[in-house]
Amino acid sequence: MTQAQSPRGTDHDRFRMGPTRISTLVVAGLAAAAVAWLLISSTYREFPRLPWLPVITLAVLAVLEGYAAVNTRGRIERRPGRDPVNPLMVARFVVLAKASALAGAIFAGFSAGLTGWLLIEPTQAAATDRPAAGASLLASLALVAAALWLERSCRVPERPEDEREPDHRESRPGQR
Repeated sequence: MTQAQSPRGTDHDRFRMGPTRISTLVVAGLAAAAVAWLLISSTYREFPRLPWLPVITLAVLAVLEGYAAVNTRGRIERRPGRDPVNPLMVARFVVLAKASALAGAIFAGFSAGLTGWLLIEPTQAAATDRPAAGASLLASLALVAAALWLERSCRVPERPEDEREPDHRESRPGQR
C-alpha cells in the first residue's frame, strides 16, 4: 500500500508517542546485562576499583525525578496553593522520563550483569567491588521507578462524564 492508499489516520498514529513499555525496558536491561557479563569476564583484571560517583548520580536523579513527579501531579490536578502547569514543561518532563527510564534500565542491566559476575568471582578485588555494584543496581532501579512515576504523573486526568464537553465531531454523522 502506498501512502496515498493508506487508511486515514494511520500516518499520525505511527508517529504518536505512547507510554514507555515495560517490555522495552526489560529487553534493554537484559541486553546490557549480557554485554556487561561478557565484557567484565574477559577484562575485569584490567579494571580499577569501581567508583561510587555513578551510584550517587543515579540516586540524585531518581530523587529529583520523584520530586518532579509529585510536584507535576499536584499542578496538573490544580491542588490548592500550586501554580498552573505549563504544558511545554510537562512535555519536556515526559521526554526526560522516557529517556531516564531507558537509561536507567540499561544501567540496571549492566549493574546486574556486573554484580552477578562479581558474586561468583572468588577474588578479593571482586569482594571489594560488590557493594558499589549492588548499590549501582539499586540506584538504577530507583531511577527507572522514578522515571515511570514521572511519566505517569504527566498524564491528564480523566474528567467525570458530567463535566465533559460534547465532541463536535460526534454530532455530525459521517464526518471524520
